[in-house]
Amino acid sequence: MSFYFIKAGLQTSLQDGGRYGQRHLGISQSGAMDANSMRMANWLLNKPLDSPVLEIAIVGPTIRFDHALTIAVCGAQFELHLNSKRVYNNQVIHVELGDCLIFSSLQQGARAYLAFTGELDISPMLASYSTHLTACFGGFKNRAFKNRDYLKIIGNDDSNKIDQCALPQRTLPDECFMPYPGNYLMRCTESVESSKFTKRQKTLFFSQAYKVSADLNRMGIQLHAKTLEFDQPMVISSSGLTQGSIQIPPSGQPIISCVDGQTIGGYPRIANIISADLPRLGQLKSGDKINFIMISRDYALQILAATNHWYDELLK
Repeated sequence: MSFYFIKAGLQTSLQDGGRYGQRHLGISQSGAMDANSMRMANWLLNKPLDSPVLEIAIVGPTIRFDHALTIAVCGAQFELHLNSKRVYNNQVIHVELGDCLIFSSLQQGARAYLAFTGELDISPMLASYSTHLTACFGGFKNRAFKNRDYLKIIGNDDSNKIDQCALPQRTLPDECFMPYPGNYLMRCTESVESSKFTKRQKTLFFSQAYKVSADLNRMGIQLHAKTLEFDQPMVISSSGLTQGSIQIPPSGQPIISCVDGQTIGGYPRIANIISADLPRLGQLKSGDKINFIMISRDYALQILAATNHWYDELLK
């Protein structure tokens, strides 16, 4: 039982909920860039919400299924075809032996997540199936998929027929259909060095729209707008970085740390994107626009609690 990658796409990799408790060893979290879309795809198949999925970025794959199974796709919207039939995000899709799923043109967003029935026939690394693409470890052979790769899934004919018949025909509520307009407002809280930036720098940072550059990946996202100039270099001690940290290097152009980002850094951080908004980072692509707004930590915690409750109620 396997997926055969006729075309692997630009960057298709195995991801799950990520690795936790390893940052003190220099090992970043990894996992799905858009964790909400991963959870929704797994929910459709009645699997644990942090189960491994395929993360598909910008240019999608063509996959042949060498076994009958059930899949679901959430997140970025591609033009999807199962053989010659159009299929869609956010629904359960049954595939048969020899079927081909084709990810054609990207319509909205940047990353889609494909969940599947069955279990992976590979071993996790540090309790996760996530692929750290920068450090080249974990997932499938420590890398993204290539053309003509096989991904083996544990299962057999009888079990999969039972799975497909017994699988609840779940449908995501309309509220889960997330738009990806290419223009985003990211809410932030203060960071470690926020107080070291001048009022002029902060005013400029929060008043202008930033363009996402072509220099972006799972490690970090480079932004471009009017430069935040320093009267003199800001010297700080290197310290821990988390996903969503917004660093300002000497160039004056912000860098947002992402799931595969380094665990320690020495550039000053002007703000941190709040936890509830982090999944949006996974849907950014070159040319998108971002504005930032500062909120209090208390309000950020309220937003996170409300967001978690919303998903808990929808995906229960």
